[in-house]
Amino acid sequence: MHARSFRFDASQLNFLFAPRKPRTPLLRLLFGLVGLVLLAVLVFFGVFVGAAMLAAGMAWRLLARRTPRTPAAARQTFEAEYRVVQKPQLPTPR
Repeated sequence: MHARSFRFDASQLNFLFAPRKPRTPLLRLLFGLVGLVLLAVLVFFGVFVGAAMLAAGMAWRLLARRTPRTPAAARQTFEAEYRVVQKPQLPTPR
């Protein structure tokens, strides 16, 4: 009985995923400009989303401060006495 071993050989698929530049200089320029415009749009929206997040955080803080806080006397406090317990010393190794 012959056991078949299946190996995935990616060398046959390299031509599908290899980036190739167009030969026409005008088409190269067009693709370059499309890439730059896409990059500018992504950066613009990234900055816009970041600014919106900062503005929302600042608004959240301003609105959270307006909520009435409970006075110090109304808060529950626990009074206790504490004492420091010394750490037991381990015997020295021989």
